[in-house]
Amino acid sequence: MTSWTQKLEQAKTRLAQHQLDPLRESVEVAVRGMETISTVSLLSLIGLPQSTGNARRLAKTMHSLGFVPITSRRLMPGGYRDTVTRGWTRPIRDEKR
Repeated sequence: MTSWTQKLEQAKTRLAQHQLDPLRESVEVAVRGMETISTVSLLSLIGLPQSTGNARRLAKTMHSLGFVPITSRRLMPGGYRDTVTRGWTRPIRDEKR
C-alpha cells in the first residue's frame, strides 16, 4: 500500500513529464505496433489539425520515440512518381551515436 506522499510524488512526476511533451502519451498509443506511418495519418489519429506547426511538434515527439523521418510514395494511396508524402518509420538497425 502506497502512502499519500508517495502518490503525491508520482503525480508530480507524471505532471512534469506531461508538461515537457503533452503529445507523447497519445502518440505512443497511436503508433503502438506500427512500423511506418505518414504524418497526416498520425495527426488524424491523435485528433490534431493538419498544419505545419502541429507537424513540427509531432516531429520532436517522434524523434524522442526513436522514429526516423522518411519521404515515400508507399504511404500515399495511389502514389505515383511525383506524388510523395512524408512520414515516420522505425529504424531497421540501431543508430550509432
